Amino acid sequence: MARYNVAVASLVLIVAAVSVAPARAQQDAKSGSVWQQDTLTGDWGGERTQLKDKGIDIDITSIDEVFDVLSGGVRRKASYEGQLEFTVDADLAKLVGWKGATSHVTVFDIRDSGRNVIQNTGSISDPSNIDALPTVRLYDAWYQQTIGDRLTIRVGQILADGEFMAAPSASGLLDGTFGWDDLLGANMLNGGPAYPLAVPGALVEAKLTDELKLKSAVFAGNSAGSGCTKQPQECDLYGTTFSTTGGALVMSELQYALNQGKDAVGLPGTYKLGGWFASADFNDLHFGTNGRGAIISLGSDPSATPLKHSGDGGVYAVVDQMVWRGKQQSLSLFLRGGYAPSDRNLVSYYVDGGAALKGPFEGRPHDVLSFAVAYAKISPDAAAVDRDASAVVRDYETVFELDYSARIAPWWTVQPDIQYIVHPNGGQNPNDPAQRLRNAFVTGLRSTVKF
Repeated sequence: MARYNVAVASLVLIVAAVSVAPARAQQDAKSGSVWQQDTLTGDWGGERTQLKDKGIDIDITSIDEVFDVLSGGVRRKASYEGQLEFTVDADLAKLVGWKGATSHVTVFDIRDSGRNVIQNTGSISDPSNIDALPTVRLYDAWYQQTIGDRLTIRVGQILADGEFMAAPSASGLLDGTFGWDDLLGANMLNGGPAYPLAVPGALVEAKLTDELKLKSAVFAGNSAGSGCTKQPQECDLYGTTFSTTGGALVMSELQYALNQGKDAVGLPGTYKLGGWFASADFNDLHFGTNGRGAIISLGSDPSATPLKHSGDGGVYAVVDQMVWRGKQQSLSLFLRGGYAPSDRNLVSYYVDGGAALKGPFEGRPHDVLSFAVAYAKISPDAAAVDRDASAVVRDYETVFELDYSARIAPWWTVQPDIQYIVHPNGGQNPNDPAQRLRNAFVTGLRSTVKF
């Protein structure tokens, strides 16, 4: 009961803060209060502006959140996750005279309470998109060169999440599947080049027309490095493994964006069609060979050696469209879906969709109310192994999320969040395959402060 009281109290505090913020903002606008600054620490006595004029932009952001599994899942417990981000972006044209050149470095200080929320839900999707092992790690570091006004090349320690299969209208949601979705994260080797594991690679973006863009990238295939037998993050705890193993992962996406300019008459929208191919060898999920060389089900003999498949891949599509716009309000919808071969991937197909309402209340033009649903289908091959092993047969995982992003100040955002996960991990307890996992009801509260 105490956890329910904490959740209710947190929501009451948020509603109170949101209700008084407009009046406070009107008063502070006249006084130049800290509540009107873009960052909590301001301009550092003019130093921040001087650095930016020279080509150096520094961003420091702290995210702190609590999640509580109120029912279902593996265990009913609360957890804390925190992330301090330190980013330096450099305009090398201003700094050293290299026209069209920029650089970027991000370092994270990641914190937690000893057990993260995904360990409590037991789900495939992570209710928190900042969930990671506690450490100080190099996140990404790259050099980018723009050639003319139509070609951009980026090389270094880079990421695929945020670049591929991204829906801008889903950016305010907290569950990780609405960013680097389960079709990619659950199927790619060690989760692929996504938070918190960047890898060496190169990305090319070509503007074919004013509306049409082609984005392609090649990444190292194994984000954890060779010989990793632990959690991928443990094998690259500080982000300095710089793995070049696991073959190559190639991703490509064709993007069509319409009505993007400020003077556009129609409503903005983005449409994407993409795919990926990984050159590494992947284990078959259903069949292997025993000591006599016979092909058998891995469910009937877990010691069997899985059959190998050369390469893996998949295809996907994204639609993100604003459907209504008022004076200070707008409503956008998104839909994503994709497919991957069943014999070597845990998730054979995936679809998610949702809505984002900006400015849902009078006097709150910067707030966003988001709702979304995600469905991940467990591949028939993985389900067949469960049947052969007399385990709970995994079928699908569905995530419902409702999130309200309240801007208390330009530098401070607070997000109460509710998630309901149907059939976490396909309904099977990851710690005991013979035990069925109940649907998980999760509440969360996130605070984001820009320093």
